[in-house]
Amino acid sequence: MVPVIETESLSRSFGPIRAVDGLTFQVYEGEVFGLLGPNGAGKTTTVRLLNGVLRPSGGQARVLGLDPAQDGCRLRQQTGVLTEMPSLYERLTARENLALFGALYGIPETELARRVDRMLEEFGLADRADSRVGEFSKGMKQRLALARALLHEPPLLFLDEPTAGLDPEAARQVTEMIARLSHREGRTVFLCTHNLTEAQRLCDRVAVMDRGRLLALGTLEELSRTLWPGLPVEIGLGAPLTDAAVGALRHLPGVRDVQHEGLQLTVNVTGESTIPAVVETLVREGARILRVIPRQPSLEEIYFAIRGEQAS
Repeated sequence: MVPVIETESLSRSFGPIRAVDGLTFQVYEGEVFGLLGPNGAGKTTTVRLLNGVLRPSGGQARVLGLDPAQDGCRLRQQTGVLTEMPSLYERLTARENLALFGALYGIPETELARRVDRMLEEFGLADRADSRVGEFSKGMKQRLALARALLHEPPLLFLDEPTAGLDPEAARQVTEMIARLSHREGRTVFLCTHNLTEAQRLCDRVAVMDRGRLLALGTLEELSRTLWPGLPVEIGLGAPLTDAAVGALRHLPGVRDVQHEGLQLTVNVTGESTIPAVVETLVREGARILRVIPRQPSLEEIYFAIRGEQAS
């Protein structure tokens, strides 16, 4: 895996306030990397540091092989940034907005018009290309801002709350676009969001941040294993389970715990490889099995467990 972002003890202070405190992590080419945390955690400051908008107080970073503190202008030509409140010129049309920013990015004039038309079409704005942006809905403005961030075809995209304030249909369109950019086009996406359901659906790995510090980093499976050893398997039954069957499960290698209530059985196992033995044991004991569902904790459960540990 090729790292496109590398930080080591990256820090930034504003007077006595330590907004970013010793961040060390890597983001790899082609992944969607989620940075999660409450307001004031330091997420936006981190994005500004990684784009060379702010200089670090300590530590270092490499983004696309460049030092943001030294090569900020060169770096920003290769990154796309969508802020939570994107700035657009509302008295200009959608086409004029994209043409203006394309010129600022240095896209050749011979290429610019073609690329603007393509982006308007791709983001469903072709029929409103010559309408003033001030007449657009929130969702249309967000799609235009995302088109602007992608106009110069950056390999690395920073998105800060890309679906904030959008209706469900518009939010779904944006998340589908993000998934396509990463998984089909191979772009790297650095996503800051409070929407944990959205992050779970999109992100290959997530990092949880609070008060400038990194609390945890990994895939959902890695974070889940760290917090809760074992894998809970929920088993729906068509008839009550006998005591003999429960006892047989408790003595099965790889079974950590068994909870049985009515027609619902939860077996905590050391890993997925134990599940076939659990099913075989139940069938042998005469159980009527309706469903077997290995249950990975949700990102919401993981997030609040991490935050709860930090608070304690």
